[in-house]
Amino acid sequence: MGSPFVDGIRSIVGSQHVLTGVELSPYVVEGRSPEAVVFPGSIEEISAVLRLASEERVPVTPWGGGTKMGLGPASQRLGLVLGLKRLHRLLEYEPGDLTATVQAGMTLESLQSALGRHRQWLSLDPQFPGRATLGGILATNASGPRRHLYGTARDLLIGVTVVEASGAVIHGGGKVVKNVAGYDLPKLYVGSFGTLGIIAELTVKLRPLPDDDRLVLVGFERLEECGRAARLLMGSDLIPSAVELLDGEALGRLGLAEGEESALLIGFDGLAEQVAWQAEETTRLFLGLGVTRHRLLAGAAREETWRAVREIGRRVFPEPSAVVKIGVLSTQVVEIVQQTARIARRNGLRAAFGAHFTLGLVTGVLAGGQGSAQPVVATIKEWRELARSIGGHLALEWAPLAVKEQVAAWGPSGPEVKIMERLKAKLDPKGILNPGRFVGGI
Repeated sequence: MGSPFVDGIRSIVGSQHVLTGVELSPYVVEGRSPEAVVFPGSIEEISAVLRLASEERVPVTPWGGGTKMGLGPASQRLGLVLGLKRLHRLLEYEPGDLTATVQAGMTLESLQSALGRHRQWLSLDPQFPGRATLGGILATNASGPRRHLYGTARDLLIGVTVVEASGAVIHGGGKVVKNVAGYDLPKLYVGSFGTLGIIAELTVKLRPLPDDDRLVLVGFERLEECGRAARLLMGSDLIPSAVELLDGEALGRLGLAEGEESALLIGFDGLAEQVAWQAEETTRLFLGLGVTRHRLLAGAAREETWRAVREIGRRVFPEPSAVVKIGVLSTQVVEIVQQTARIARRNGLRAAFGAHFTLGLVTGVLAGGQGSAQPVVATIKEWRELARSIGGHLALEWAPLAVKEQVAAWGPSGPEVKIMERLKAKLDPKGILNPGRFVGGI
């Protein structure tokens, strides 16, 4: 990327909003540096930057808070990093309508703070809310424990403004909850990892803050009993906001263990009387299932525990060797945790697990390897084959470059990738937006 191109970028956004040289160090990903970083201050500037990049066929890497930059295959060339930190304003907020329109560079924590003054919130709880931006959360469809009750970003998105690779600005959806006309275009960009367009603005639906919010930690002697308790909870009349399972290794590493082999962390929120009754009801529900303790957490203790659970991939081991996501049926969670743990031990590695139990989403964290990538690579490949054998899948969420070079981040592609390739070709015909980052090398 020659200086004429960089000069062109500077003429669009101003020299003070373009980084080059040693200033690029915070934006190095897996040892690869971008050739420049640009921070547009408006949709018009995003559009002009993308038009120029498209003309020059320069790859563009969208960057919100950088919390998910380790997810996906290693980029062969970052090209131009397009940062959205200058687009951080709350544009429109109608408390009476329970809707808000925000710029994509606003962090979730900043938005929640603004909404909290009116006793409202955006019902998402992904990791690192102080860094994660709304645009990045949409682009990666990030979520946390409360996904169990409240869903993901896809369920909360009403409208979106996106800048295509050509620089064209498109608007999808609207600013009211009951907007149902036409195709549901906003959903197309959720989880697309910035490969179809740059999300610039979004409108979301909100909820009132619950009167009470508690976390029940229930420890069990055996992992099988923990799984039975979770299934019993799912079949009961209780309405938890989150149901998380942690194995003994994760509990110990997070400082939550008192000798248990596993635990359920169950969230309840809503009216105070309902929350109190449901929290107490779990004691009766789990009688005879080897419960070792039943602890109620609220306030700061609850928040810190949830934070640890959300950030399990970076919390359980000081130096993790890899973090994976495994998707299976909820009835297979206990089995997959037990078998993958045995595989890790056989290969000389330590492993810890957490799971959004009711969704069948398991996070596995590996540590060890004595400086060699081979035990980690062999373990992940075995895990992937095991998951596939029971109809599940495995994605590599984070790993060193030495591991990523030998293990496909997303695994084998299915027939649906053909549709995704056609969409990519239509919306980004020159392939400049985050090339190779998504499934099937899109």
